[in-house]
Amino acid sequence: MKISNLKKLKPKKLIVFDLDGTLTPSKSPLRRDMAALLSRLLKEKPVAVIGGGTYKQFKTQFVAHAKLPPALMKNLFLFPTSSTTFYKYHTGWKKVYAHGLTREQKKKIFAALHLTFREGGYVKPKKTYSKIIEDRGSQITFSAVGQKAPVKIKEAWKRKYDDLRLHMTKILQKHLPDFEVRAGGLTSIDVTKKGIDKAYGLEQIKKHLHVDIKDMLFVGDAIFPGGNDYAVVRTGVDYIPVTGPEQTKEIIRTLLKSDQ
Repeated sequence: MKISNLKKLKPKKLIVFDLDGTLTPSKSPLRRDMAALLSRLLKEKPVAVIGGGTYKQFKTQFVAHAKLPPALMKNLFLFPTSSTTFYKYHTGWKKVYAHGLTREQKKKIFAALHLTFREGGYVKPKKTYSKIIEDRGSQITFSAVGQKAPVKIKEAWKRKYDDLRLHMTKILQKHLPDFEVRAGGLTSIDVTKKGIDKAYGLEQIKKHLHVDIKDMLFVGDAIFPGGNDYAVVRTGVDYIPVTGPEQTKEIIRTLLKSDQ
């Protein structure tokens, strides 16, 4: 359920955040003020982070800049590549599970993407920043202007072509009915195995951390049909949509006040 009454946040036992566009700008390092707020929050409540990036991306973009002591990292749980993998801290980060794609599945996804480019009208920009299709092991991700594009470039593309991306997402899903296809980040489309999405991630949190869905709060910037956060809605979790990290900081401040 969408939460508008912030007084309902106090009893929540676990806070689940999307990463890109929620805790950080897209593919950008966690900022110092956000890291300070998260450190305070982790002293009060456990936190899980779900995002489309790889575990390596989580480490460089998020964990390295959070600069948390081991005692607080034990209260932090990471779900990279749209929750197809799960890591928790115990004398170092340990992988709990990973649902990788097979070689044949990857070939099928790559072929469907190229077919979607033609049918959807996507034209590769003259300048791209690294690969436009990335094999993340358990997820294949298309990024319209490249994986390492600066945030300003991505934002400009999104403003002009986001309807095209959503159109392509629908086409790609038709070609890949046995997979999950979601719009992610600013310019991306993510493909994972069927049934593996952020709703699955919340169920895994429930299973491994022994926290009921009703005791969680989800915060994300893509809680809309076709968005890669939208799957959480069907779990019945309480959620708050945000437009970016600034709104997320306000929610964390409210959570901290509610625990005083």
